[in-house]
Amino acid sequence: MRGTLGHRPRRPHRDPAGSGRGSLGGPGVPRGSGGGAAPSFSRLPGARARARPAGRGGAGRPFRGAGSRGVCGRFPPRPPRLGVTRLPEQLAGRRARPQRRRPPPHPPFRHHAGRGPRRPGALLQPGQGPRAAGPPVLPGGGLALLLPGLRLRAHRRRARQPLRALLRQKEDWPVHKLECSPMVVFGENWNPSETVRLTARILAKQKIHPERTPSEKLLAVKEFESHLDKLDNEKKDLIQSDIAALHQFYSKHLEFPNHDSLIVLFAQVNCNGFTIEDEELSHLGSAIFPDVALMNHSCCPNVIVTYKGTLAEVRAVQEIYPGEEVFTSYIDLLYPTEDRNDRLRDSYFFTCECQECTTKVKDKAKVEIRKLNDPPKAEAIRDMVRYARNVIEEFRRAKHYKSPSELLEICELSQEKMSSVFEDTNVYMLHMMYQAMGVCLYMQDWEGALRYGQKIIKPYSKHYPVYSLNVASMWLKLGRLYMGLENKAAGERALKKAIAIMEVAHGKDHPYISEIKQEIESH
Repeated sequence: MRGTLGHRPRRPHRDPAGSGRGSLGGPGVPRGSGGGAAPSFSRLPGARARARPAGRGGAGRPFRGAGSRGVCGRFPPRPPRLGVTRLPEQLAGRRARPQRRRPPPHPPFRHHAGRGPRRPGALLQPGQGPRAAGPPVLPGGGLALLLPGLRLRAHRRRARQPLRALLRQKEDWPVHKLECSPMVVFGENWNPSETVRLTARILAKQKIHPERTPSEKLLAVKEFESHLDKLDNEKKDLIQSDIAALHQFYSKHLEFPNHDSLIVLFAQVNCNGFTIEDEELSHLGSAIFPDVALMNHSCCPNVIVTYKGTLAEVRAVQEIYPGEEVFTSYIDLLYPTEDRNDRLRDSYFFTCECQECTTKVKDKAKVEIRKLNDPPKAEAIRDMVRYARNVIEEFRRAKHYKSPSELLEICELSQEKMSSVFEDTNVYMLHMMYQAMGVCLYMQDWEGALRYGQKIIKPYSKHYPVYSLNVASMWLKLGRLYMGLENKAAGERALKKAIAIMEVAHGKDHPYISEIKQEIESH
């Protein structure tokens, strides 16, 4: 299924704490959000630079959509991928823009009720037995795909390209045309938000297919739930700003519906979008997959969504029997029940009632208290949890204006304070460790990044589901750090552990897995 492409450098929208993962912003890689060139990437010592070929997409987490293809079927060349991470605009050499609070897409930015009718088992094929972990589950499609820093290819080079590429280029031209001219006209002032660019491409696609696009077999965008009546004033003001930007950048190339319809459309996009990420969970862009938006949320999901180029694939991570409902996760699952549901209520306007949330079986381990001769009192624990949430939010804001050394200091001081009450396996400690690891990677402090990664990986494996892309991503980072620091045996072990998870989550034929195996062989 096909869609349109929109772009904006990573917005703060997906990371309440810097990682883009949940209302606490799970331990995600710090990301930037400015416009213009893509952020710089560093190299691990001793590693070979490998530019990713065009046409490669990202593997995400809670994304959704299977077998779908974005309208602009080619991805820009990737910078060297050597286990390094991104930091905010200033750290990546980008111009900072005022921070805007948006519902997270770490999950993609999705919602639960109202997406479409709840039809248990509707996404399975009855009579074919249980669906084992690993194989694709859904053949869904995407309406719109966007990538930050998209480089539109020069069309005068057509003569050298194969026929298939020329046909794809011709098909994608209406979408490219939508942005080529404004990019030239506005120059450095071209900075529509990710949501604005995605919405513009949806409108362009709807003009070509006024009734129903090929990606809307089961559910149309106009049938999406918007939850408009539940939006607070801040979110409504943000939508108004997005509408103004849409008119500013696209008025000469698009015919807009009336203002009220635009408000509804932006609310639908905010509530039903998907985040696209690569194998290290670095943000690539956002997309709309109407048919796959039918999947509901669970904190113990039975499917996971990953990306292969512009294809989104849904794979089972548990056995699924005919008649059982397919569930994905809209949020980062690292955090305790209360935090997860705060995030779900804020972004998707519902409270989860899955087994994980009703039993709260993992909460004690996730908020583990340090064992002391004089155990901390309940009030002290509550105060420290409150402090942890505040410092996570403080760090999220600080990424947009503080230097790397200042960010690292925030991480270290907060860990020191929290360690008086929390164990190192406590998720709030892990969150700040992950942020510190990201800063170390940016500063090319490989040993420091490795130390943090070694502390993180074991608790991650305990707190996350078995086939978690968060765990695979951490093993991948550790493996590349080990390799770069000439510890080849440890690096190979870590990379193989990443592969074991990715073969189920991504499929054994995924290009990422081939690349990682080549990394092992090359060393």
